[in-house]
Amino acid sequence: MNHVVIIGGGFAGVWSAAGAALARGDADLRITLVAPNDRLVLRPRLYEPEPDRATVALDRILGPIGVEHVRATVSTIDTERRVIVADGTEIGYDRLVLASGSRLAPPAGLPGAERLFDIDTLAGARRLTDHLRGRDGYAAVVVGAGFVGLEAATELAARGRVLLVDTAETVGEPLGPGPRAAIEAALDELGVERRLGTTVTEVGDGYAVLSGGERVDADAVVWSTGIRAQELTRQLVHDPGDLDHLGRVPVDEWLRALPGVFAAGDTAAAPYDAEHTVMQACQHATPLGKVAGYNAAADLLGIPPRPFTPAPYVTCLYLGGAGGVFTRGWDRTVMATGADGAFVKEQINGYIHPPVDDAREILAAADRVYIDLPFFPREDEPEAPAAVRSAR
Repeated sequence: MNHVVIIGGGFAGVWSAAGAALARGDADLRITLVAPNDRLVLRPRLYEPEPDRATVALDRILGPIGVEHVRATVSTIDTERRVIVADGTEIGYDRLVLASGSRLAPPAGLPGAERLFDIDTLAGARRLTDHLRGRDGYAAVVVGAGFVGLEAATELAARGRVLLVDTAETVGEPLGPGPRAAIEAALDELGVERRLGTTVTEVGDGYAVLSGGERVDADAVVWSTGIRAQELTRQLVHDPGDLDHLGRVPVDEWLRALPGVFAAGDTAAAPYDAEHTVMQACQHATPLGKVAGYNAAADLLGIPPRPFTPAPYVTCLYLGGAGGVFTRGWDRTVMATGADGAFVKEQINGYIHPPVDDAREILAAADRVYIDLPFFPREDEPEAPAAVRSAR
């Protein structure tokens, strides 16, 4: 029996499995997902105060669609022999999808780095939540004023004092100037202090030292900067220089990295257009998975593959008690802020939760590659806030 193997149990891995099952139909094809975890973690929601609610049991998705789950960690990909090694056991494949995701790169040589917290993983988010539980009025330092850092800082500001630190000279530099005024206004409303052009140089018991020498109170220091693809991508190239700056492997329009090997999610440097590659975010990981898994199975079954054609790029940022901000396009034109932006974020958080238990619903979702919600206006609709309000 032909065998499709998928590495990774995040958004891209789960949707790769569903995409492969969709292409399989009634054909004789074995599909196996290899991941050490037994739950899909809804990583974009780990800033929430109860991170365990942001998970879905994998067997409720994989079981109904006939996908095996091997709970193991992959250490080796042998593309010549077409085997992987997972916890010391070889697993053969005919087609492989690498969807092992990304990880937060810890700072090298930082004194007290073992005291850092993060919301990159479920275990990390649990540790931070447990540490701060019952400590209303705490002092927290968040390092990194990008997507993750802003969401962490604005959530933490509900119960404590927050200092946001970034080496950039502007808040939200990765988001560009479009939403900056809305973000700054939200931080001011929530009382989040900022130290820009600055980083943390030491973490101690109840304090942090900033690069200018300032010592600040810190019951928790949350590190949120430096996301890179998991290092299995290195095993798909002859030279690490062939990977992009985030450690991702280049893929073609079918998401093929090598003959017999596809990549999806945070491991794939897939073209978005002539100027951009996809983001390491669930809005791209989900369609990448659906297409990569489908094409891996289609390649074996002799059916036409699906090209990856990304949907219009949007950004939706949670800003705690100040609401949210929703933007459209790579210039991140602001379309909704405050309560309207928060509504969009809430709806997207619901959308990314995959259907469970019902094979028909799961496969139907795998067949719908892109998000289709009423507040995602067409390019010729300038009044996004009106679309949001009508959806509410």
